[in-house]
Amino acid sequence: QLQLVESGGGLVQPGGSLRLSCAASGFTLDSYAIGWFRQAPGKEREGVSCISRSGGSTNYADSVKGRFTISRDNAKNTVYLQMNSLKPEDTAVYYCAATLILFDICMPRPRDYAYWGQGTQVTVSS
Repeated sequence: QLQLVESGGGLVQPGGSLRLSCAASGFTLDSYAIGWFRQAPGKEREGVSCISRSGGSTNYADSVKGRFTISRDNAKNTVYLQMNSLKPEDTAVYYCAATLILFDICMPRPRDYAYWGQGTQVTVSS
């Protein structure tokens, strides 16, 4: 059974850091583009970042550029999202998602992804 599990969320003060992990089971990630998305209460789900199969192509939302870094370790079947200089507006449930893809690209939109994790809460507050 194909499954994605996020971890690493929590409560952090403004300016702090967290590293989210997205671990896959039931399939190998190296044929999949991976996206990180977030959804705050009362808001639509939005793209945060994505990474291609090889990791050679990445994409970031303007709101997180320079602060967040996406990476992947296909040997560990895991994708990471390093989040630095966190702001209160980063507070949301963060989801990872995967989609099988032939080309070494990634897509920033939620509708392009077929498989989703259950999400992990990130709260940035003093």
